[in-house]
Amino acid sequence: MPFSLEGFAFFTEAIFLGVYLYGWDRIPPGAHLFAGILVAISGAVSGIFVVIANAWMNSPTGFELVNGQITNIDPVAAIFNPASFQQALHMTLAAYAATGFAVAGIHALLLLRDPLNSFHRKALGIALLVGAPAALLQPLSGDLSAKNIAEYQPAKLAAMEALFETQTRAPLLLGGLPDPESRTVRYGIEIPGGLSFLAHGSFDAEVKGLDQFPREEWPNVPVVHLAFQVMVGLGSLMALVALWAVFKAVRRHELAMSRRFLMAVAACTPLGFIAIEAGWIVTEVGRQPWIIHGVMKTADAVTPMPGLAYTFAGFTALYIFLGVVVSWLLYSQIIRSPRQQAWHRTYLPPVVEATLAREQR
Repeated sequence: MPFSLEGFAFFTEAIFLGVYLYGWDRIPPGAHLFAGILVAISGAVSGIFVVIANAWMNSPTGFELVNGQITNIDPVAAIFNPASFQQALHMTLAAYAATGFAVAGIHALLLLRDPLNSFHRKALGIALLVGAPAALLQPLSGDLSAKNIAEYQPAKLAAMEALFETQTRAPLLLGGLPDPESRTVRYGIEIPGGLSFLAHGSFDAEVKGLDQFPREEWPNVPVVHLAFQVMVGLGSLMALVALWAVFKAVRRHELAMSRRFLMAVAACTPLGFIAIEAGWIVTEVGRQPWIIHGVMKTADAVTPMPGLAYTFAGFTALYIFLGVVVSWLLYSQIIRSPRQQAWHRTYLPPVVEATLAREQR
């Protein structure tokens, strides 16, 4: 059902995106704004439904398995599974943070070349209004997800933290290279009791290690642990830059006149998308060997259909082509846009005027 509902949301988004793009200066301003709002809402809802389907794979509910047969199917219970809220919240915030900082980073890079460009200053501010709050809220949603994983997927949590032995006051591991064969971690920094507190709200709580699960049901510990470290590390860097942006906004500093700040924002351009990819590695590889946790293993779900390599190659080529088209459109809209050129240096805020006068003196 979530995938069916996602189809409705996707087509709503596509329809009103067409109205928004091709209706510019052709429909009343109110209708144009309304179309943009619907694009934003339906786009978010579309992503949420997709994530809910994945959340069901991590914590399947809404059915009973009796003698190998699925009975008592409840689609609504399947949608509102134990992981749906946490995963949807975490992914939605990640999408806004990644997109906001990617857009802000592009305009920050261009402002480093031309700090007087009013178009890029306005665009930087709008993008940070989207990306900064999402980046600051992301650690809180990550905490909710970690507690959910500790309850419903303890093997995944153990792989994320490379916790090989069940223990109380389990440490939070920063960095490190896990070795599943020797069940040790090299070069890691441990924070005593940190994992127990994050997973169960108490420094003395017991956290299940991988020793509680059969060896054949362990995820790929090095891959999951390193991907988790990348996700958390990059997310933390973005949150720090977001705090910097909030500090400068509260102090009423002109963002475009701080080269250090612009360089930091520009450096964040790809970080959100890398963190998202790392997070999906944690989610999917961390669930292995299950495709539906505790119900069906990935090996039992492999399709016997032949010729999938050709389909895969075709879709890969299609997405490469679409990526080139999107890159060209972004370049034409941001760099070469006549509308952007018309806004160039049309208005300088008083802070910028004062800064320029001070530099001239």
